[in-house]
Amino acid sequence: MQCASPQTGCLPKLVDAASSEWLESTMANPRVLLDKLQFSGHETFPLRQLWLRKAYFAVADTETDGNVFAEESAIRRFGVGKNMVSAIRHWGLACHVLAETSSGALETGLIGDLLFGDSGVDPFLERPATCWLVHWMLAGRASRSTTWFWVFNRITSQTFNRNTVISALEELAAERRSRASATTLRRDVEVCLRCYLTRRDGREVDDVAEPLLADLGLITEGPAGTFQFRRGPQSTLPDGVFAFALMEFWDRWEAATGSSQNTLSFEAIAHDYGSPGRVFKLDESSVADRLLNLEAITSGAVRWTDSAGLRQVSRPKGRLDEHATLRLLRKAYVR
Repeated sequence: MQCASPQTGCLPKLVDAASSEWLESTMANPRVLLDKLQFSGHETFPLRQLWLRKAYFAVADTETDGNVFAEESAIRRFGVGKNMVSAIRHWGLACHVLAETSSGALETGLIGDLLFGDSGVDPFLERPATCWLVHWMLAGRASRSTTWFWVFNRITSQTFNRNTVISALEELAAERRSRASATTLRRDVEVCLRCYLTRRDGREVDDVAEPLLADLGLITEGPAGTFQFRRGPQSTLPDGVFAFALMEFWDRWEAATGSSQNTLSFEAIAHDYGSPGRVFKLDESSVADRLLNLEAITSGAVRWTDSAGLRQVSRPKGRLDEHATLRLLRKAYVR
């Protein structure tokens, strides 16, 4: 037996498909998932290296208000089939590189402008910071990627089984009266896992065909349909991305709890659903190390206290606005 965290207690290291003891009840915490569930849209294609860039410039370079992804020219523009065009659109929206207006039209999103705009910080997706940011968009913000949130937040054991995840999502879909079929859920879990694994089919492929998030090494494949998380300090995760994620998590935590206090406990940051500690698979000491750097990276806007049994972060000047959090993110790309 291995203790996963102070909140979850000791959990079996490996579970079979018939058991869900290691998954906490979906009703145990009102913040377990966002309101909207989504298990499709990717057409079974994992996110590839340059798809976000293609999605961004398809919208940015188009003068018409029409849906560039639905036009006949989309297949020629992207050089792929119809289903893959739909997948590129989905990933652009899921990663907030694109945004959808109230009328359903597409426009470039804040994350897209940050990466690819006139002063884009990573126009060719070459920096590790971008992979971590995209991972946060899918598993932390998770507006169109329920399975990603579930896998990285609800699974508390080091090793997990694909079929157990599918069964748990089937229960969740039934509770929420989602119309997602068992086949849809199985495919979504498969795509989620493939996003983090390098190709193992023995064929040589271009780097652009590799999943964008495989280099993070967050998930490795074991025998007989099992997988393992790689927890630890995550040395390629920049403090700027961690700080950005923390500010987003803090805002959601306040909205969910109705709290307006300008302090947040270490336990919430390290262990709560949707927290940087869970999403980035950081151990407690690594979370604490990150928090030590907060005051410097935020220019004093956020401070870490670890004394007399009190472990918390505080915001002396109150909540950081959207522009301030984006400035934190830009710091992740300073060379």
